[in-house]
Amino acid sequence: MKILVLNAGSSSQKSCLYDIAGDTFPQEPLKPLWEAKVDWTHHQGFAEIEVKTATGAKLEEEIPSNSRSEVVAHMLDTLYSGSTQVIDKRSEINAVGHRVVHGGENYRESVVITEDVKQAIARLATLAPAHNPVNLEGIEAIEQHLGAITQVAVFDTAFHSQIPDAAAIYPGPYEWVEQGIRRYGFHGISHQYCTQRAARILGRDLAGLRLITCHLGNGCSLAAVKNGRSIDTTMGFTPLDGLMMGSRSGAVDPGIIIHLLRQSDYSADKLDNVLNKASGLRGISGISGDMRQIRQEISQGNSRAQLAVDMYVHRLRSYIGAMLASLGGLDALIFTAGVGENDAVLREVTCEAFEFLGLKIDKEKNKHKPVDMDISTPDSAVRVLVIHTEEDWEIARECWRLVK
Repeated sequence: MKILVLNAGSSSQKSCLYDIAGDTFPQEPLKPLWEAKVDWTHHQGFAEIEVKTATGAKLEEEIPSNSRSEVVAHMLDTLYSGSTQVIDKRSEINAVGHRVVHGGENYRESVVITEDVKQAIARLATLAPAHNPVNLEGIEAIEQHLGAITQVAVFDTAFHSQIPDAAAIYPGPYEWVEQGIRRYGFHGISHQYCTQRAARILGRDLAGLRLITCHLGNGCSLAAVKNGRSIDTTMGFTPLDGLMMGSRSGAVDPGIIIHLLRQSDYSADKLDNVLNKASGLRGISGISGDMRQIRQEISQGNSRAQLAVDMYVHRLRSYIGAMLASLGGLDALIFTAGVGENDAVLREVTCEAFEFLGLKIDKEKNKHKPVDMDISTPDSAVRVLVIHTEEDWEIARECWRLVK
């Protein structure tokens, strides 16, 4: 079964093709036959496309286009023609899976895409304006170029859909609940993958496991997972809540927003830009939202860069503590995504705060770029795992479950 995955962001898109043989879905992620990445950010009116295959073929080119449909069509051509060809014809693709950021209250699991689903994704664009519209464009581009192929929507919010009301409902007027204003949570595809991967690494059944998954990339969120289900998370009604992130503020006193709106030069759009694009690591350091660049500045004595990291760690520790209270204990702490997987210093200083739980990391294991490994000491009361998140593979798994 050949499954094409489209993971679209506001300014980029990742795609890959898996070939899954046999009657059972593999436990270990397979290497894609073909992978493509599109970036619209470098030159206005142009898209940069990078393609590589499992056999080592590579293609890099820039095409003049602002149309997602045109770019998707060009990208699909590299699947069945040219130096990166891996299939003979488009009809060999059995299903297409899409990451869709917001599923609202109605979509609590992945679904086969219908007209009703497309309309719902469009309506929910008011809650995820940077993502749902481009997710929908990707779906419609596939319809246009691959015809009536089965498409599956895998919602980033679905994994968190069973969070108890006490954790999901905001303490405003009850009318908010009736308006659908509640904690939805995001990064659910990554949290779900890491939950299942952790159980395999530990050799444990998910039933009975209490996990905290730390997805730390440009966007950051935690999930408290009990018996395989998310029972609490840090992102909320939007991806802006919770942890300090690359360019997002995370949670701030809402009184600050009221204060700023009362200033003559502040509008909703300006606040949106400040909180989502000019805050977090970027806003405090004045340098970048990229932790690697901030580390370089710290090594040169930049005090604002140091402050940014100190704040980041403080908030990360604080929210881990909150997730710990929701779980009532902890079996494993999991680090994943770009920062979580690659910043050994961050992992070490974060874990130091939880030594009172009997949590101990092996500093040598932690330093040597661990992948899908337990980096805690043998006598640690809590396991500490570094897991390479595989969102695309999780999307393929959901396609297999619904289509096979």
